[in-house]
Amino acid sequence: MALSVSTLHALTQDPDADAWRFIVNYAVEIARKPLAAGNAPSEVVKRDREIGELDLFLSSNGWDLWQTFGSSVERTSDRLVRWWAESFSAKAVLILDGLSLRELPWLLQGASVHGFTLHEISANASELPGETDEFARALGFTSRGKLQNNGGGLAHKLQPAQTESVDLPWKDCETLIGNAPNQIFWHHWPDAKLHDVAGSGQGLEPLTKDVAEQLSSDDFWAFIERLATGRRLVITSDHGYAATGYFPDADSEVGQFLKQTFGSSRGKTGTGTADPFVPPVALQISSTHGKHLLALGCRKWKNQGGYPTLTHGGLSLLEVLSPWVELSKTGVRM
Repeated sequence: MALSVSTLHALTQDPDADAWRFIVNYAVEIARKPLAAGNAPSEVVKRDREIGELDLFLSSNGWDLWQTFGSSVERTSDRLVRWWAESFSAKAVLILDGLSLRELPWLLQGASVHGFTLHEISANASELPGETDEFARALGFTSRGKLQNNGGGLAHKLQPAQTESVDLPWKDCETLIGNAPNQIFWHHWPDAKLHDVAGSGQGLEPLTKDVAEQLSSDDFWAFIERLATGRRLVITSDHGYAATGYFPDADSEVGQFLKQTFGSSRGKTGTGTADPFVPPVALQISSTHGKHLLALGCRKWKNQGGYPTLTHGGLSLLEVLSPWVELSKTGVRM
């Protein structure tokens, strides 16, 4: 479905901050609609294509908006620091690595079924580039792994807190939640699953089926209940991901440039080779993490060994927007 005239007017005539607010809200409203396990794979692809209309605009007429993304859309790391300072007697953060807006319906539906109160549903910006290490450093951790076994230390920005970082079944995770009032739990799923299936055809379908199973399971929601008991809980992520298996192929010259520049990734550190195309197919981005050249929009290209069907690190909306779900258990005072 093409963008409406009113949408295009908002994107081209409003100030950048307002345009980005419109884009983020538009993407969230598409993504949050209820899902059923039976039609989830096809429905998720349909929603990807709807959000892809915004990506097409942002990689053609509106590509200059990306230069203000970092200043117009609050980063998840900054939002967490701001939220952590609010006056809750106890709080918890669950970071699901690589969780995108596609997974939002399962969280909302599961929260309703299991008696949670939802306080905020929104989306924030990943770091640029949208990678795990950059997010960890933005929160003051040297890496994701440092959170394991309460190893987060005293230098990070979410003090005080007990920390954990694992890739274990949800039932095992439940036993790792301590009695400390403040908890930060970083789970490696779905990113670990994403990379497992990224080379096997259309990786989005098996990932979507796994997401439906995991986020609808009793074990997951028992883990969430344990984490939320007596605490205000936020579920979020470090970055999303691109379903590159469904991206159209770049034409020959563009594809050759992207292959030479990025190989099988969607970004590289430094200034890189100047993009000779107008509109550009890659953008130079400067952030708190330095200078990076990032692939722009929804394109894939041929590369030796095959291009992954799921990946992250470039500039498309479902890569750089992270869901924010704030909830508590009904009847538990915060």
